[in-house]
Amino acid sequence: MSNRIVHQAHEVVHEDLDKYKALLNDAAKSGSYMYPIKGIFYFLTHRELWKPLASKIVPYVGLYGSVIGPMFFFTYLPQLAIMVFVNGPLAVLTTVLLVLNESAAIVSIISKGFLLQDALLDTFDGTMLAKNQTQIVAKGREVKSGGDVIQRLGKALKSPFRRFSPKELIRYFVYLPLNFIPVVGTVLFLFIRGRARGDSVHDRYFQLKGWSEAKKSDWVGKHKGAYTGFGTVATLLEMVPVASILFSFTNTVGAALWAADIEAKDTEMTKTTAPELRDAARKAEE
Repeated sequence: MSNRIVHQAHEVVHEDLDKYKALLNDAAKSGSYMYPIKGIFYFLTHRELWKPLASKIVPYVGLYGSVIGPMFFFTYLPQLAIMVFVNGPLAVLTTVLLVLNESAAIVSIISKGFLLQDALLDTFDGTMLAKNQTQIVAKGREVKSGGDVIQRLGKALKSPFRRFSPKELIRYFVYLPLNFIPVVGTVLFLFIRGRARGDSVHDRYFQLKGWSEAKKSDWVGKHKGAYTGFGTVATLLEMVPVASILFSFTNTVGAALWAADIEAKDTEMTKTTAPELRDAARKAEE
């Protein structure tokens, strides 16, 4: 009986590993992981896109400070006690990094649901305008004539970015212990977070297209590898303490660049090769 259970467990693990390998292979082939990086360069070279971020810097710093203080006070020593068994003397440093990342994750989840929502919306729509997708943006908000891409943004008719959900925070801490496993655990944690993050990357784009929940789920399901690739890189960038707010905006720019390329090509991502996506990403800098 016990041998049968062990054999079944082995089969389950093998099947899951095969699924993850296929997902990683699809992510690599899609080239979608490049868009968060391209988003950084595009953001830095288009000053008009800085306006939404600039308006939120001060309140964001206040929020970050109100989170990081209590986190160190209440969680540093308990986690240090655990990390000592994993990292030995280095636990003093690794625990600091862990608390900083935890704080950044909490601030990111809360700020996106409340503080940054409108600013991220403007950033996505502004990038779409910059990529000549005016007709698409006009389906979700008023578009003015004259001025830069941010000045052209009028009243938003629909706001699709997800509000704060306690489940996101709970899910984060459920998988957090994976980080106690050196290297492998951290990679798994990042991958799991990336998969979840990928599901919401194009919420705004889907809404502008007028897609139903069923159609959106079907599209994301068919391109799970591509969205996981984007989500994993975006998650990694947003785990950087303090700079996470900057990467929240550059990732939004990257998502808009990707949406604009999909719209311009009007083709299935599964039919798009990695070199083609790389060429499209390079053009995004223009």
